[in-house]
Amino acid sequence: MKVIIGVKFRKPGKVYFFDPGNLHVNIKTKVIVETSLGEELGEVVAKKKLLPDTKLNTPLKPIIRIANNKDLKHYEENKKKEKEAFKTCESKIKKLGLDMHLTDVEYSFDNSKLLFYFTADGRIDFRELVKELAAIFKTRIELRQIGVRDEVKRIGGNGVCGRELCCCSFLNNFEAVSIKMAKEQNMSLNPSKISGCCGRLMCCLKYEQEVYEDKLSHLPKIGAIVKTDEGEGTVDSIETLKEIVKVKFKDDNNETYYKKYNARDLKIIKNISTEEVVDEEEKENMEELQKLEELEKQDIATDKDEDIF
Repeated sequence: MKVIIGVKFRKPGKVYFFDPGNLHVNIKTKVIVETSLGEELGEVVAKKKLLPDTKLNTPLKPIIRIANNKDLKHYEENKKKEKEAFKTCESKIKKLGLDMHLTDVEYSFDNSKLLFYFTADGRIDFRELVKELAAIFKTRIELRQIGVRDEVKRIGGNGVCGRELCCCSFLNNFEAVSIKMAKEQNMSLNPSKISGCCGRLMCCLKYEQEVYEDKLSHLPKIGAIVKTDEGEGTVDSIETLKEIVKVKFKDDNNETYYKKYNARDLKIIKNISTEEVVDEEEKENMEELQKLEELEKQDIATDKDEDIF
């Protein structure tokens, strides 16, 4: 068994595990740890716990020490330098006419590297920008392109639910979200209602998808022919989570009426769905959502948080 402790290096970021050695550290303690890029300052976010050796893919790097006043002062100085570097880089981008948007700047703790994060619609030739920045800051310069979802993650904010954005509080990795998920969850296919602050499909559509898929696998489809205690009818709508099915009937006078049933009380005779009638507004919405879905796939390919530990 190995003793491990969880450390974060920025609020919207991953938790990395280190070997605390003989150090006694509490939650929110600032510590200096060893990484593949050198020493870094992080904050303890998970208490000591035991982990079986078989679950460790690579040897744990150590916590070197609890951050002292000198370390904290140096960290704050770096933060001030980052603000100046941000302004400088923005002016250089404008001067060179580059079609990119600078979102964040980050110094490594030992000042051996300066990272600039940016968003752009396509690939950017920033070689000249790197040369000019290296001449000014006299350190290794790295420009890293991120997607709009990762940009919002770094900026922060609240979702339509009123709570802090998932990506800023607990969501470490972005997963693909599709229009199909919104359809199966009976969500409005209006892009403004199922898009997050980043302008992409909301990540929370993914959370309940497995439950919906499981229930829909044994529920009749809309338009299916089912047998009930009142005879045969056509499925008009479904309350997926409650497994309640609304069935349409025709009486002897050819008048339409409806009745709700528990799915278990129905027998599916012909499980086919009718073609949906799509009006012009829905068609436009679908086209816009399909564009969002494609952009989301590109973002996931871009939003790869570099693992340096």
